[in-house]
Amino acid sequence: MNSPGNRMNNTPALLTGALAFFFLSLIFLVMPAHAQTLKQMPAPPPVPRLKPKPTPTPKPTPTPEYEVIRTTSNLVVVPVSVTDAQGQPFLGLTQNDFRVQEDGRPQEIAQMGDPEQVPLDIAVLLDVSASVDARFVFEQRTAADFLRQVLKKEDRASVFAIDQKPRLIQELTTVEIAAQKLMTIAPARGFTAFFDSVLAAEAYLDKASPPGRRRLILVISDGDDTARILDVSANQSRNGELQLMGTDAQLRLIERAQADVQREVQRGEITFYSINPSGETMHLNVRTARSELGMERIAAATGGAAFIPRTDSDLPDVFRRIASEIRSQYLIQYYSNNQSSDRAYRRIVVTAPVRPQLRVRAREGYYPKQK
Repeated sequence: MNSPGNRMNNTPALLTGALAFFFLSLIFLVMPAHAQTLKQMPAPPPVPRLKPKPTPTPKPTPTPEYEVIRTTSNLVVVPVSVTDAQGQPFLGLTQNDFRVQEDGRPQEIAQMGDPEQVPLDIAVLLDVSASVDARFVFEQRTAADFLRQVLKKEDRASVFAIDQKPRLIQELTTVEIAAQKLMTIAPARGFTAFFDSVLAAEAYLDKASPPGRRRLILVISDGDDTARILDVSANQSRNGELQLMGTDAQLRLIERAQADVQREVQRGEITFYSINPSGETMHLNVRTARSELGMERIAAATGGAAFIPRTDSDLPDVFRRIASEIRSQYLIQYYSNNQSSDRAYRRIVVTAPVRPQLRVRAREGYYPKQK
């Protein structure tokens, strides 16, 4: 039997056990309810897989609408000879020393080429008529020496005989072959088809000489065209009798022919040089004097020169001057600011205002090429 003291001592233990039982019962009652609640909840939705958005293609930047302007720039190459008071070539000028005008409008020089870098195509025309028979062999030999002196490896020469009809003796070839062919020409002592011969040489160079080469015609003649005068006189004659044209009619014929030749040589962009071996005797005849004047006009219009050696001994010096001039020319290049589409003649003026004491020679104008 437990004593009261023992009961009092057991009371706390009983109370503790009762409380423990109460809490355990509460836990077991609550847990099933909580578990049921979890089972009844719908399954969580799957984790969404985000589809990557494609990188948007950038909109192309709109192309500005520019107005298309078509230009027809025309490159003009002008060989320019500059000499001092003694007629000797003057070197050392720059493009800033020159001024160019076309039909009165200033032009901007694009560049100035080196003549040594631009090959030559030259046609040598030798008069074989009776009027030059006395000096023919000397002229022939001197002209051959000229070719050997002035032409380089990349240059070419052709040879024509000024006869009753133009005769192409040698097409464009090397200097040595051209010089040899020149020496094979024999005097013909006939009439002179001077104008037709120059026109034939111009047409040949225009066809056979490609762009990018300088073109020259050198004639050794008095410029007197007797063949054309005889042809026209024969066509005008009646009853089979030749009635030679009067002096005035001959001069008018010569002037018209000179103008035609000048225009065609300018169209071909050819520089014209002439050597008249007749000397001062050309002034004894009004027709031969007018013929020389015509050669001088053609030479001036194309930027070349006309020479009249006083004696045969002056001829080598004339050839040397021409050779020196050809090799020392300034090649001025500019793009014409004339936008006209026509092919009318355009006048060129080249000056060197900073050196007024020098003489400047250039072609007087040109005909635009077909665009």
